[in-house]
Amino acid sequence: MKVDLFDFYLPEELIAQVPLVNRTDSRLMVLNKQTGEIKNETFPNIKTYLNPGDCLVLNDTRVLPARLFGVKEDTGANIEVLLLKQLEDDSWETLIKPAKRVKEGTRINFGDGILTAVCTGTSEHGGRTLKFSYEGIFYEILEQLGEMPLPPYIKEQLDDRERYQTVYAKEPGSAAAPTAGLHFTEELLEEIREMGVHVTFITLHVGLGTFRPVNVEDVLEHEMHSEFYMMSEGTARLLNEVKSQGGKIVSVGTTSTRTLETIATQHNGEFKEGSGWTDIFIYPGYQFKAIDGMITNFHLPKSTLIMLVSALAGRENILNAYNTAVKERYRFFSFGDAMLII
Repeated sequence: MKVDLFDFYLPEELIAQVPLVNRTDSRLMVLNKQTGEIKNETFPNIKTYLNPGDCLVLNDTRVLPARLFGVKEDTGANIEVLLLKQLEDDSWETLIKPAKRVKEGTRINFGDGILTAVCTGTSEHGGRTLKFSYEGIFYEILEQLGEMPLPPYIKEQLDDRERYQTVYAKEPGSAAAPTAGLHFTEELLEEIREMGVHVTFITLHVGLGTFRPVNVEDVLEHEMHSEFYMMSEGTARLLNEVKSQGGKIVSVGTTSTRTLETIATQHNGEFKEGSGWTDIFIYPGYQFKAIDGMITNFHLPKSTLIMLVSALAGRENILNAYNTAVKERYRFFSFGDAMLII
């Protein structure tokens, strides 16, 4: 299966550069995964496609202000660091720019020495392992020194860093936001609960794979990087009850989807409490075991994310929907509009 099968034309001006003033003002394309039928809605109308007994599953990861700017201790050269995944003993997997300046043993200072790091390992594509030294609480230092790691296609500055967080973000650890959830407000979630729809949370910390393009010609040759997930006993019990009673499980975002499918695959279609690392790669031909529908944003051409939604709704249906979105001037990517696949 060729990666080029998942390409489409996207005018650059449709890439949303800033969030809308109100989170729920985004548009919503509703795609029937069986027929390919498309309806154009506004996001608050998501309620009309949910029924009592259904369950909405959201990812409560919180994005770290994970972009740091430091200087090499020996030369004073400027170094940009993006934290991707915490390892152990204050070590992190990171991306470095310019990577060629940072070799094993290189020391980097941040914030006039408030935070220091030494490179303890190197890998391809700018990957470096850094071990940090500091006094106090690391996450508090990050809040002081770090910037929000917006995707490279967003060129505008973000005035309020909370707009790159979901309103229910709780568990710190992501290098990028689970952006399908950015459309929800606490008020909308409460309205959905009052309808008799269950709302529950899992955690998946978005990591390196989000920043890696698909550089192979054949889909099967692409290697996914692993990301950490958690599911509570209460969420597992609720999801099993919803399934047994005939309710729909609707995941919010590809991250929630990958977590649910990972767990259901491990337990023959059921859900169990647990945590671990997943490198699940979902593309056409995959048989879904957990979800019945998904809320998602519009994704990059030839990305693993458009492959995932193509697995759920069919490649031709998805490409037709994306071409329609271009014609209808939908806003794309992280701060863009939403799609509901049912």
